[in-house]
Amino acid sequence: MREEDAKQRVLRAQNEEDTKRIAMDIAGRLHAGDVVALIGDLGTGKTTFTKYLAQGLGITENISSPTFNIVKEHYGGRLPLYHFDVYRLGSGQELIDIGAEDYFYGDGVSVVEWADLVMDCLPEDAIIIEISYGEREGERIYRCAF
Repeated sequence: MREEDAKQRVLRAQNEEDTKRIAMDIAGRLHAGDVVALIGDLGTGKTTFTKYLAQGLGITENISSPTFNIVKEHYGGRLPLYHFDVYRLGSGQELIDIGAEDYFYGDGVSVVEWADLVMDCLPEDAIIIEISYGEREGERIYRCAF
């Protein structure tokens, strides 16, 4: 879902425990074929958010950034999680070329870190979450369009 068309929710996390609560709540609402597009500067916590989203799906394995793999597949929860890091890609077309659409329209949930770099190839109904630093150390602001 594109930002201008979506209902915006602004959520604030004062600490990592709040981030966990937010991510796990969102995970409880996800269905097969959902794509979560994470946008945020380096260090804002995209991978941390994904780790807690995975926990909310019931995935117990370690979640780390797939920077050099582009995508990591995680199973064992109520839905598979396909974790993308597209920072190293040159275009959205490169993401399509590696078969991302099979994941996007498959039986799991796809999370795309650095999604702003490939917005042109994400599904129209993607859940967009922009993560930014808050005013205090450890605080994060989540602007969610879904």
